Amino acid sequence: MSQNLKFGTAEDLAEILAAQGECSPDFRKQNADVYAGMGCLEQGKLVMGKISQVNDQEVLIDVNYKSEGVIDRAEFKETDSLEIGSEIEVFVEKLEDEDGRLILSKQKADFVRVWDRIHAAFENNEVVRGTLTKRIKGGVVVDLFGIDAFLPGSQIDLRQIPDINALIGQEFDLKVIKVNKARRNIVVSRRVVLEEERNKQRGDVLETLEKGQVRKGLVKNITDFGAFIDLGGVDGLLHITDMSYKRINHPTEMVQLGQEVEVMVLDFNDKKERISLGMKQLKPHPWKDIAERYPEGAIVKGKVVSITDYGAFVELDSGVEGLIHVSEMSWTQHGKHPSKILSVGQEVEAVVLKVEEDAERISLGMKQLESDPWDSIETELPPGARVVGEIRNIASFGAFVEIKEGVDGLIHVSDMSWTKKITHPNEMVKKGDKVECVVLAVDKEKRRISLSMKHLTEDPWDSIETTYPVDAEVKGKIVSKLTAEYIKVPADAFKVGDEVPAVVTEIDQNNRKIYLSVVDYFKNRESAELKAWMDSHKPGESGTTIGEATAPKKKATKKKAAEKPAEEAAAEEAK
Repeated sequence: MSQNLKFGTAEDLAEILAAQGECSPDFRKQNADVYAGMGCLEQGKLVMGKISQVNDQEVLIDVNYKSEGVIDRAEFKETDSLEIGSEIEVFVEKLEDEDGRLILSKQKADFVRVWDRIHAAFENNEVVRGTLTKRIKGGVVVDLFGIDAFLPGSQIDLRQIPDINALIGQEFDLKVIKVNKARRNIVVSRRVVLEEERNKQRGDVLETLEKGQVRKGLVKNITDFGAFIDLGGVDGLLHITDMSYKRINHPTEMVQLGQEVEVMVLDFNDKKERISLGMKQLKPHPWKDIAERYPEGAIVKGKVVSITDYGAFVELDSGVEGLIHVSEMSWTQHGKHPSKILSVGQEVEAVVLKVEEDAERISLGMKQLESDPWDSIETELPPGARVVGEIRNIASFGAFVEIKEGVDGLIHVSDMSWTKKITHPNEMVKKGDKVECVVLAVDKEKRRISLSMKHLTEDPWDSIETTYPVDAEVKGKIVSKLTAEYIKVPADAFKVGDEVPAVVTEIDQNNRKIYLSVVDYFKNRESAELKAWMDSHKPGESGTTIGEATAPKKKATKKKAAEKPAEEAAAEEAK
């Protein structure tokens, strides 16, 4: 067979080599001329070669074959040496491709060379070292003994990694968790290594854990109510209230995911499954000796951190807050909501009013920084002083007038007019009106000022007897009518707005009443005058004439003795 051997293609040679099993001495001797030109190669084997040429796409390797072998340039890493003449181990992929070229592989050579080592690590559950080289879909490529292995994203750490790119270039302990030689597939895990370390640490932590102990840990997870800290295989809860003595709205104000923190062990259950941790306990309590640092009367500065219906909380120091009650915000702005005076984040100055160290309370005041306008109110507004102010509010009993900033006085409804009968203040004034009034009285203790509009003029009743003496004849308009079952005065004969003549019959100074009589007016008048006046007033629907209403009354009969004259009854009704 060997004597008749004729080499045609590489496949022919491969068949012969396969039949021989190896390049035997007899085979080499019989085919010396051919062997000298081609060398003894086998597909799927490792051979040594020298780099003969390097370009952008390929690297040519001399393996003592009839032609140089070709390796794709992409198979070489940046760190690989590509000097002409340097020796490298390569894998024979094809003795001849469709173009008649010898195809070699650097990556497959690397894989075959380290396969036994990787497989042994997999079988024996050994820890190996690998370097993360680049990020790809689903995970990271790892350089393991010079070949590429795959590290899934879920196997990188015990918890989610915020920035995987930050790990590129770093070397870690890994374990081979899956291998497939045919596909040259190698999967590694860092998580398995960390879990084993954590389990070992967990036993050590639980064995030595004590209350009051200070330990370091990593922030594993953050929630609205706190953060879970990995103490080394054991998780503890750092509640938001134990992060700081000061007010915080969310744990992220104090800790970040993956951050190393120092905490104190506050408590744990019998099985040490629930561990409570604290950070603020590592610092001195901010309320210790608080009265010495913030004595009563001291002026302090702080920032408004919270506003409620009853006041505002001001942060004086980390973990120390004082309350400015709404009543202590202003001497004058009473009734306003605290949010109308202050806002969250505002820097304020206040006076320390009271300190309760045990209760951890500090009472503050802002108005104490200004003079109280009521201190000099009696001097500024003595009784009788005339002032001008704006109607700030109206109640059923009177109107409140702002006579100076923050100082209101009350005009009672009875002090609005000498003569008008007022049922509600809005008959005289409206909110926003500018009015002039007189100070009647000042009560500094109760912070009240009584005002009057009617005292701007003289009381007309002081001179009423001179102005309207008894028996004086007057004329006036009817403004309202009085009715009673025993008064037989026709309601439709006298109408509101009618002008009538009358005589003053009586003056009641104490009750501020004047009694008039139309009858007495016409007693001594000529009949012609009475007739003319009567003609101007037609009888009403009741059929009663003006004459009947104004005619002198006869003496009452015995049967009607109990009945009173209409005008007398009307006068009593008016009382």
